Amino acid sequence: MAFRQLRGQRSPGEFASAVRRAAREIGEQVACDARYIGRVEAGEIRCPNYAYERVFRHMFPGLALTGMGFSPRETVRGRGARATSGAPPAPETCTDSHEESDVLRRAFITSGSAAMAATTLSWTPAIPSARTPASRPPALAAHNRVGEPEASAVEAAVRRIRLLDDRHGADGLYRRAAQPLRAAYALLDAGAQRQSVTDRLHAGAGELAISVGWLAHDSGRFADARSYYAEALATSRVTGDAALEAHAFCNTAFLARDAGRPREAVRAAQAAQRAAKQLASPRLSSLLALREAGGWAGLGDRAGCEETLHRAQSLFGRGASGDDPEWMSFYGEAELEGLEAQCWSALGDWGRAARHARRAVTLQDPHFVRNITLFTTELAGDLARSGAPEEAAEAAQRALALLGRVRSVRVRGMLDETALALRPHRGLASVGAFLDRHARAGQSA
Repeated sequence: MAFRQLRGQRSPGEFASAVRRAAREIGEQVACDARYIGRVEAGEIRCPNYAYERVFRHMFPGLALTGMGFSPRETVRGRGARATSGAPPAPETCTDSHEESDVLRRAFITSGSAAMAATTLSWTPAIPSARTPASRPPALAAHNRVGEPEASAVEAAVRRIRLLDDRHGADGLYRRAAQPLRAAYALLDAGAQRQSVTDRLHAGAGELAISVGWLAHDSGRFADARSYYAEALATSRVTGDAALEAHAFCNTAFLARDAGRPREAVRAAQAAQRAAKQLASPRLSSLLALREAGGWAGLGDRAGCEETLHRAQSLFGRGASGDDPEWMSFYGEAELEGLEAQCWSALGDWGRAARHARRAVTLQDPHFVRNITLFTTELAGDLARSGAPEEAAEAAQRALALLGRVRSVRVRGMLDETALALRPHRGLASVGAFLDRHARAGQSA
């Protein structure tokens, strides 16, 4: 379509960054990422909301929406069409955008304070209730078999959860995100009109299970995470979905590393790489090699870790491709550096770990607030252990400030360990200031 031509040679992630820069130039705020660009190019977003429209017109002066490949606003059903009545558009929020379908808007409703409002998910009759027992088809199936709108809503739920996690972390999302997952499996039980819809529902439900598993993982609920990842893996095997299988094994490897089972991490990462051979994505293979490297580092196998890191870097250097999975939009140079930092940290090479962590912080896209917090915390810990307590305290102060916006048990636990490592240096003014602030934050948590 025309919009794809406007992107040119840039990857979806690079183009999304350009959109965000253009938005800042005109004072707009849009949460554009590679997933959004993919939805536009796939025709899922027929007409952008007003904020995006202003940004796109700024980027491509002289082009109307139709010239960019969008449908005229008055032809789009739902709020997008009704907005032409003259009422001023509402500002975009995490859960209220004109381009979303009626099904999705009814599925995601927000209330309360800004951060917690964005994490409030509830399902209404358009999608089966979260309270509907999985063993009983939802009331929806009695009259209408499941079709394209429901499949699209499940897919959009995955994107929404990932976006909210990028911004706010897992803690406030986990329990609410399990509701749309149960609804997705209820839709599968209800049956779809066409096999293509069934396939989309299986893939969407599997990706939802991985997303909820990740939220459990990042919240320190390792047993729950393991169960959700296993559910996603089982779903992938039902349909022979190699992409879903690779993703499930990828996250299983990550969980095993964090849970202190490095040999399982290696095996799961290798299984993911076998599944990924069916896919033409060097970037995916690069990430999976990094998962394996993390396992070797946990085993203390420096040679195995270095060899796998080299493979990961080589694969990453081949660049992005159109076959990269949508969920991998977070995986750029910053993530590569951050995961390598974690490997060197596990091997006790603190100075080398700190160099990579510092690059990860510098390179990270501002959109990924959670990852900036993670890498800043990683940097603080590496500096503390490499004999640079004052610099470590400065980084830890920045991480502590970011944790006011991001809720992650895993990241907070890392910062707690850094505080312990810095206690012998309390006499230094910067270290003392951090330790005092850290203690106050712990009391108010």
